[in-house]
Amino acid sequence: MTTTYNCTSDDQRTEGLQHAQRAISEKKCIVLPTDTVYGIGADAFSPLAVTMLLASKGRSRQMPPPVLIPRINALDGLATDVPADARSLAQAFWPGGLTLILHAQPSLDWDLGDTKGTVALRMPDDEIALDLLGLTGPLAVSSANRTGQQAAQTASEARLQLAESVEVYLEGGFRPVKGTAALPSTIVDATSTPFRVVRQGAIELERLREIVPSILGFGETLGEVPAPQAEPEEATADDAPVTAADEQSPEADIAEPSAPAQAKPE
Repeated sequence: MTTTYNCTSDDQRTEGLQHAQRAISEKKCIVLPTDTVYGIGADAFSPLAVTMLLASKGRSRQMPPPVLIPRINALDGLATDVPADARSLAQAFWPGGLTLILHAQPSLDWDLGDTKGTVALRMPDDEIALDLLGLTGPLAVSSANRTGQQAAQTASEARLQLAESVEVYLEGGFRPVKGTAALPSTIVDATSTPFRVVRQGAIELERLREIVPSILGFGETLGEVPAPQAEPEEATADDAPVTAADEQSPEADIAEPSAPAQAKPE
């Protein structure tokens, strides 16, 4: 039976987290708040649970879900050959609205869809999400909406779209704060050289380039990256525009895709 918990109440929050943990262990789907929008989550290591997540959204295996993690040191357990610059980005922007596409650990027994050997990882900056992840471990999470529909900013909005396909809804109020835009996470493909933004979102390109100056913006090619300016004593901010940002899908997903070859948002 589908249940919604008001996680702004301490008692319901505790009960809701426990129920959500049980649902995940039973390979069922749950809805949780994140720092960007609400997400539908499932056990990342259960092919059945991931299949149910994709079916709930009306999505195919060609659009695999990303994985949310509870702490930065989970990075090496799920990804391999992690570049130093990717670690620097994680240190700078996790928890927060940055998703990193990395090479998946080949030894892990999971099936997120057609990922082409990669995994998209993010640590959300949301207390309820992190508390749940601390109980469950890594979760496959995508935006809590039917594909092609607007991403949910509350659990009640998510329930209107996902209904009984979800066992537990954790209501934490508006995500992000009411009245602000529902921006998705920024996705960076860290399997390529140089790194490239495959979806512009919450973390601006200029902030990324403060950590990794060579990173390509969305739609940019290598020759379009501004050459570094030699400034005596004072560094200037990179003011290169985010190319083609207005051409991206209005649907604010948690993160997509896991496979670099599928960089076009739905």
